[in-house]
Amino acid sequence: MSQDLYRDITDFAHDTPSWVQLLAEVWTEAGLLLFGVLFLVGWWRARPAGSRAMALAVLAPLGTAFGYVVSELLKSLVDEERPCRAVAGAAASLVACPPHGDWSFPSNHSAIAGAAAVALALAWRRIVWLTVPMALLMAFSRVFVGVHYPHDVAAGLVLGALAAVLFIKLLTGPTRALTDAMRASGSPAPAWLAGPGPAAPAPAVPDHTAPPRRREPMHRRG
Repeated sequence: MSQDLYRDITDFAHDTPSWVQLLAEVWTEAGLLLFGVLFLVGWWRARPAGSRAMALAVLAPLGTAFGYVVSELLKSLVDEERPCRAVAGAAASLVACPPHGDWSFPSNHSAIAGAAAVALALAWRRIVWLTVPMALLMAFSRVFVGVHYPHDVAAGLVLGALAAVLFIKLLTGPTRALTDAMRASGSPAPAWLAGPGPAAPAPAVPDHTAPPRRREPMHRRG
């Protein structure tokens, strides 16, 4: 079934205008760069926030890297040949077919995309409306250009997302404590990397314009 769907998608790819094919070829790699930019933006916006927000922003790229490592380990165990070499009668891939030994399952690009989309959403909830479509488009583009089966990219998305969530959940506490320590260290570089954190509330200023309180008369003992 996955082979039939692969043929359908690659046939559709060859029927699209050349500019669509070019966009797919560019996006399959450029999407990774855009995720990198979003990691930097997420870190920068977390600098004046609390230590938990900074911990999540720092762990987002690290969790994504962990998702890639898990995907690469599984890929080395499965040894599935690329569809651009294995599926008979399929349209030629739009990009060069990876060499033998660069296995197909799961898709590392999709694992990175799935991990990045979820990790960024944990650190910056409102951006989920951008990161999830980005990840889905990146996964689809890997089939569109002809280098992965549909089940490769589906597994990559799920695997990367789950690995990133597990990684971030386990390390949020220690990273939060490290952020607090860096902010309190007084050293310029660690303090700058961790950010200033939320501003302390201004001390209350006594109101000297209020009328003095009237003292109650003291009753004599008697």
